[in-house]
Amino acid sequence: MMQTTIYPWQQTLWQKIRQGSTRRHHALLLTGRAGIGKLAWARSLAKVMLCERVDADAVACGTCASCYWFEQNQHPNFRLLTPGALPGTADHADKDKISGSSEGGDAKSKKSPSRQITITQIRELDNFVYLSAHQDRDRLILIHPAEAMNQAAVNALLKKLEEPPLNVVFILVTHDVASLPATIRSRCQQIVMPLPDRRVAQDWLQQQGVDHAEARLAMSGFSPLLAMQLDESWFEQHQTFIRSLSVLDRLDVVDLAENLQQLELLCIVDWLQKWCFDLMSCRMTGKVRYHLQEEAVIRKIAARINPSSLAFLWRGLITSRQWARHPLNPRLFIEELLYRYLDSVA
Repeated sequence: MMQTTIYPWQQTLWQKIRQGSTRRHHALLLTGRAGIGKLAWARSLAKVMLCERVDADAVACGTCASCYWFEQNQHPNFRLLTPGALPGTADHADKDKISGSSEGGDAKSKKSPSRQITITQIRELDNFVYLSAHQDRDRLILIHPAEAMNQAAVNALLKKLEEPPLNVVFILVTHDVASLPATIRSRCQQIVMPLPDRRVAQDWLQQQGVDHAEARLAMSGFSPLLAMQLDESWFEQHQTFIRSLSVLDRLDVVDLAENLQQLELLCIVDWLQKWCFDLMSCRMTGKVRYHLQEEAVIRKIAARINPSSLAFLWRGLITSRQWARHPLNPRLFIEELLYRYLDSVA
């Protein structure tokens, strides 16, 4: 069951709802990087808006019928829209499904679940949006991630945002606000979700019993919820990859590519991008962002690289992210990445 949560780095923003500033708009757009708890915050907000006995600290009581229905994913005034096959995003409980919500996909269909939010899902909201609400309370629609809407779904939602139904609040959550059409963004009150302070995030991870908290936090791009998802196997594979990149004269491209080809290629590109970022950052500013435990090795390699060559590699890795989704041959794709890396740092 997906629980509602307010994380330590969200407390200041949360207090703003005590003045009700977020409730006066019919559509909210929560933005920020993946893995910082946007979905959990959105659910907590929805639960408070539906609660029958909100306390003085703007916290849902957790005991009324509305809170019970919400936590059982059965609230008649709440809908969650996600892709039928929710992509691997990094927000808390992003992979959970909400029973009874309009998530798309016919249960009888044998087709693979869609990775998009479809026009059918938006249209299925009509009865919910335009009929009277249970107990005359707000009706809430949470769309996550909003960038998963296809163009037809965007157009259908836009009609509802342009002529908002009475007492209906839309909450959109996005990891990539720039990918949403301006017509959607302009009709929403945007709320930039706070990034956690590094020390706060690290302390929180340690409280959750996460090993190697500092290293995992850095490798997640300082997104604590993503850092929690990095299991021990992932951590060991990443360490092996970094050790291989660190020993340039003994890097066996063919052998390493063979060992890595079963991993998600976007993940490998991301690893290499972060490593190259640290090399460039160390060379230009003397600072290391991601691989804190490898700083000595990074400084040694950075001292010998040509910044222009590394910048060319960086631009190529941006293109490689697009190709990683549709590789013709995973092993050859990885080999090509590694050979380009060697050419750039040798």
